[in-house]
Amino acid sequence: MPEQDGAAGALRTVLPVRHSVKARHEFRGMRTAEHYFTVPLDHFAPAADGSGAGPETITVFAREYVSSDHSGAEAEDLPWLLFLQGGPGGRGNRLASLGGWSKAAAREFRILMLDQRGTGLSAPIDRNSLPVRGTAEAQAAYLEHFRADSIVADAELIRAAFGSGPWSIYGQSYGGFCALTYLSFAPEGVKEALITGGLAPLGGPADDVYRATFSRVAARNTEYFEWYPEDRLAVERIADHLRLTEEFLPDGGRLTVERFQMVGAFLGGNTRVDGLHYLLEGAFTDTPEGPRLSDTFLDQVEGIVSRRSNPLYALMHESIYGQGEPTDWAAWRVLDEYPEFRPDAQPLLLTGEMVYPWYFEQDPALEPLRDVAQLLAAKPDWKPLYDRNRLAANTVPTAAAVYRDDIYVDRELSLETAAAVRGLQVWETAEFHHDGISDDGEAIFSRLLAMVRPAGTTAGG
Repeated sequence: MPEQDGAAGALRTVLPVRHSVKARHEFRGMRTAEHYFTVPLDHFAPAADGSGAGPETITVFAREYVSSDHSGAEAEDLPWLLFLQGGPGGRGNRLASLGGWSKAAAREFRILMLDQRGTGLSAPIDRNSLPVRGTAEAQAAYLEHFRADSIVADAELIRAAFGSGPWSIYGQSYGGFCALTYLSFAPEGVKEALITGGLAPLGGPADDVYRATFSRVAARNTEYFEWYPEDRLAVERIADHLRLTEEFLPDGGRLTVERFQMVGAFLGGNTRVDGLHYLLEGAFTDTPEGPRLSDTFLDQVEGIVSRRSNPLYALMHESIYGQGEPTDWAAWRVLDEYPEFRPDAQPLLLTGEMVYPWYFEQDPALEPLRDVAQLLAAKPDWKPLYDRNRLAANTVPTAAAVYRDDIYVDRELSLETAAAVRGLQVWETAEFHHDGISDDGEAIFSRLLAMVRPAGTTAGG
């Protein structure tokens, strides 16, 4: 299994990984293969003591996508591109066809879509599975093995199982954070790295992240309500209604003003932002008791504010900024510096990706995990996720798209990180927001790929 020799150590494979392919399919211009790997839960545990008890293992899943334009023999010769999805808690994309960035990538790569551990089919974590670990303390200890360092260690074992040389990696959002961890601890496994909306701050505290993103979310609110001034009245009407009337989402959880503010998730994108207007315009319906929030509105809001399908996001979100110090509900503490985001503020502002302790009181899917979340927030000794010295000496061709107005991954913090990674090329743009690859993924991917290669070079060159 991979080991890490201190903060600056490389990962290296010292145990083979079990690998099986359970199904292959061909449809809509692509072929897929479903790969399952058995990997250690703890990649960094001390060596076996001779007792014969092997390390605890988990199953990690990844799906391979290859364009049907390549014959079977041709596909076997294609180099691998590992895609690292956003999150934490986001499973790999389930592609119904090749399009956007995947269409561009499939011209010269075999794409490996990884379900990062804890998501999808990779030892998935939710309110039902996590209690199998036992006490809240045992659950929190288990979750310590679900950060970027372990995800990278999984990737290195998978690469070894394929018998692949250094492969190309593409990280979107949190996947870009993982890419920086890869460059820190296993750069020998990477041929070239592409990052979109995902240059993580290399140090703490997490408070700095939220000071930056609260400011950007406030500016994005202003921009949005200039486009849709009628929605300012709609937001205030909904908030006033929720202060006086109990409304419940389909899962039984009450929709409070602070939960309603979470629909600001729409503000983080070009392709999604206008969807907020469509959501708000259908908020109310007339009933015998007077105006109430419509079932359609409540159903859509639940899909935004509930963490039932990805509780790992709420549990682990602040830990991705933990570098040896407790995060201690950083966003909640920093909120005191931005009273305009309080649920009683006038006018009411919508929020971004911040996670607050009340999530674990108001979301029925998170309530059973409240004690675990508190233990993780208080953890004082998170291991470093990045090695500044190795990044400063980086030799892996790396390119990153930095979105100037990104409300999730701050521009200034991103540029600080870019300056700390030797040879990292930045494409800064105001054309896209955090969901840029959903807007024009083909062009973005192609541009970044060209940036890391000499003119005329192909994937195998």
